[in-house]
Amino acid sequence: SFQRTKQDLYDVLGVPRTATQKEIKKAYYQMAKKYHPDTNQEDPKAKEKFAKLAEAYEVLGDEVKRKQYDTYGAAGFDPSQAGGGSGGQQYWRAGGTSVNPEEMFRKIFGEFAGTQGFGDFNSMFEQRPEFVMELTFNQAAKGVNKELTVNLEDVCPRCDGKGSEPGTKVQHCHYCSGTGMESINTGPFMMRSTCRRCGGRGSIMTTPCVMCRGSGQTKQRQTVTVPVPAGVDNGQTVRMPVGKKEVYITFRVQKSPVFRRDGVDIHSDVLISVAQAILGGSAQVQGLHSTIDIQIPPGCQADQKIRLQGKGIRRMNSYSYGDHHVHIKIRVPKKLTNRQRSLILKYAEEEAEVEGTVNGVTATDKGRLVVTCASKHRDRSKQTLGLLQTDGSKMFLTTVHQNMLGKKMRKLQPN
Repeated sequence: SFQRTKQDLYDVLGVPRTATQKEIKKAYYQMAKKYHPDTNQEDPKAKEKFAKLAEAYEVLGDEVKRKQYDTYGAAGFDPSQAGGGSGGQQYWRAGGTSVNPEEMFRKIFGEFAGTQGFGDFNSMFEQRPEFVMELTFNQAAKGVNKELTVNLEDVCPRCDGKGSEPGTKVQHCHYCSGTGMESINTGPFMMRSTCRRCGGRGSIMTTPCVMCRGSGQTKQRQTVTVPVPAGVDNGQTVRMPVGKKEVYITFRVQKSPVFRRDGVDIHSDVLISVAQAILGGSAQVQGLHSTIDIQIPPGCQADQKIRLQGKGIRRMNSYSYGDHHVHIKIRVPKKLTNRQRSLILKYAEEEAEVEGTVNGVTATDKGRLVVTCASKHRDRSKQTLGLLQTDGSKMFLTTVHQNMLGKKMRKLQPN
């Protein structure tokens, strides 16, 4: 026992002190299978190692005993110290109890341990096959039944998993009396383990199946229909039965050219004109299931969002849906007709809140004015007046020029 060897119980099971109960259980199963007397008949120390594993798991597999062991170590289980220690600590005596491996297996692995043996425990820890299924955005959002081709080890179709050739008889295993289990003495313990003669089957095959060679399993290529639930996300994994096996299927969802996903909500963009943004109106957007008409409010701003409640992705295991958020994008024309330019300039004259300047519009004392040919002419006339006024001897010509220019400017003044 570990009392005599003082070997660390965590080292016995090959796990770190931070191991979880699930990791301890799995390590115990793997080590027990490795050092089981049935599989190590040539190792004289296999029985001793197997007994140590059972003893180590009885302590570490129990949170109370494990905490005591972590606190006091092997000394906490020393029979000579029972009843002693600070605070009247009561020590659990490993050497004073009988570890029944069969009962321990029942506790860990359920009824497998009492009926079938180690060969059937593999299904509890074996790595289930994993497959990847490609989905479009709409398939993932709305759900779909999609076919998937897989290669699996499954029950032999010829012998139905029995391992023997159909029509042949199997012999009753007299070594274990058909139970598939045999009794083994391991020092102070009496334990039951997988029958070494029949491998836990309870019977002996005289004629193995020609297809699976007695294993009861064959590699099979199957096409299965996967019911993809609505709302699955990229990287999500589901488990589903395939024949008598279970497989994991991971979904890879392609990006959509239209939608962006945020949980059960979706986002998309809609382009509207400048007139629609200013005056309001309606527009059409592509929804998950159909085209949707939306109302554009007057004065709509760029990147403003319009929420379409309940038009998003369905929540898994629920009847509710997320929302569809439509982001407004304003399409600004790059080229204008003369009429369009004139109208925009007229609007610019009336526009009050402008930071900076607008091409084609100038600010005056009377407000913002469109720069026209008359305006340019007035600028050139002012330059001419300045030149004339610099020469005092030409005052008369200046007066005449002003009178002539005033009449011309009045004709050009816009209404």
